[in-house]
Amino acid sequence: MSGLELFAAALGVIAVWLTVKQNPWCWPIGLVMVLLYSWIFFEVKLYSDMLLQVIYAALQLYGWWQWTRAGETTHGREVSWLNSRSVALSLAIGALGSLLLGAAMAHWTDAAQPWLDAALTGFSLVAQVWMAQKRVQCWPLWIALDVIFVGLFIYKDLYLTATLYGLFAVIAVQGWRQWRADPALRA
Repeated sequence: MSGLELFAAALGVIAVWLTVKQNPWCWPIGLVMVLLYSWIFFEVKLYSDMLLQVIYAALQLYGWWQWTRAGETTHGREVSWLNSRSVALSLAIGALGSLLLGAAMAHWTDAAQPWLDAALTGFSLVAQVWMAQKRVQCWPLWIALDVIFVGLFIYKDLYLTATLYGLFAVIAVQGWRQWRADPALRA
């Protein structure tokens, strides 16, 4: 564990907690966290996770814009459900991206866990887009991904990060509860 990992983990807890509370400050804090984690994952040869963090940086900006300026009102996007067709299409895109990235990482890099890392990356991108769009379904997907990430990070001796992702899973359960109870879903 490094000081950098500790700082990034602390920012991660703050960012996810603010997301549950639908506070748009989750996005700039999350931006700093993902940039720090891109370096951490590079150092331990989790290249798909490193790339994921770089893409997350762009998605942090997208989410911040979605939550503060997009939508029908000046208050930004409201919590909503995706229809089942959109869920299936998004998950299929995540699966295809996972397979392509896994093949690339297995063939062209010395990645530590090319297929698992790629699968977590592909589906994390789906969850992150859903979160930026305030889709309730982001939370159960995050819960599943976070649990798997815990195992991967334990395997790579990133114990603080494994603990962080365990905490993310617990916070995601709370996010799922709160967003399902959001008054916007009843309107």
